[in-house]
Amino acid sequence: MAAATGVVSAALSGRSVGAGGGGAGGAVGVSAVASSAIPAGMLSLYQEAAATCPGLPWTVLAAIGTVESGNGTSSLPGVHSGANGAGAEGPMQFEPGTFTAYDEPVPPGGADPPSPYDATDAVYAAARMLCADGGAGGAEISVAVFAYNHSASYVAQVLALAQSYGGSQTAAGSVAGQIAVAWALAQVGTPYAWGGETAGVGFDCSGLTQAAYRGAGVTLPRVAQDQFDAGPELGSGTILAPGDLVFFGGGPGSVSHVGLYVGVRDGRAMMVDAPHSGADVRVEAFPPTLGASWGSELVVGFTRPA
Repeated sequence: MAAATGVVSAALSGRSVGAGGGGAGGAVGVSAVASSAIPAGMLSLYQEAAATCPGLPWTVLAAIGTVESGNGTSSLPGVHSGANGAGAEGPMQFEPGTFTAYDEPVPPGGADPPSPYDATDAVYAAARMLCADGGAGGAEISVAVFAYNHSASYVAQVLALAQSYGGSQTAAGSVAGQIAVAWALAQVGTPYAWGGETAGVGFDCSGLTQAAYRGAGVTLPRVAQDQFDAGPELGSGTILAPGDLVFFGGGPGSVSHVGLYVGVRDGRAMMVDAPHSGADVRVEAFPPTLGASWGSELVVGFTRPA
C-alpha cells in the first residue's frame, strides 16, 4: 500500500564514467501484454497521469495498478468501498492520510471532492506520489516504488511487470540494478560490521553489495576484489546506471572498497555504501572518474552485474 515517506528525496540521473552526462527514463510503446491485460480506459489514464511527471514511465504506474487491484477490476475489500485489512482504499490502495497528501489538484474527470475510489483521482495521486519520491526523470524509479510499498519483492514485481508492459527497458538501469538500489537504500543507518552481511545487524562494503544483488536474484562473490574481477567492467564514457558498482583502492589488483551507484544529486554522483568501522550504511558522493582520488584511495573502476 502507499506510504507517505520516501527513501531519498532528490531525483537522480545517470552519469558517464570519466565524464559528465545524464540519462533518463522515458515514454515507451505499449506491448501486446499491456494491451491484453489493462482495460483501455485505465491504459489511457496511466499514460495521461504519468505525463504530469516528466520522465515517469507510465508502465510503472500501470504495474502498480495491476499489482494493487488488477487495474481496478478486483472485488477484494477496499478496492471499490471500505478498506482492506491494512486500511488501504481504492484501486491504487492508498492509506487515507497518504491519499489526502496527493489528491489535489483535482484532475480532469476526477471526483470533487477527490475520492481514493475514483480511478482518475487515485491514479493521478499515485503519479504525484511517485514523482515526489524520486520518479521524476525516471532514474530513481526503484526508490519511488519502494516508497510506495516498503518491500524489495514488491519493487521486483512492479519493475518486471512494467518492463513487460513497455516491451523494452522502462527506466535507467537494469531491473536487477534498480532492485539492488532499493534494497541497499533500505539498509541506510545499519551499522558497519567487518564481515557483516545481515540486514538490521551490520554490513561491510562488499557484504552490502552482495546482499543487495542477492535480493535482485543476482549472485556476487563475497569480497570487493572478487566482485570487481567478476565484472563486466564498464569502459570509459559509459553512462552509469543505478545499480552499477564502483570500486576503490590502489589499482585493479588491490581493490579495497565497493559502493552501489544510485545516481546524481545536486550535480554530484552518489553511491550507497558501508564505509568503515564506526560509521553506518549511508549515501555519499564520489568522483565518477577513473583514477580520481577518493580520500586515500583511487577510483579503480565500475562494473554492471548481470
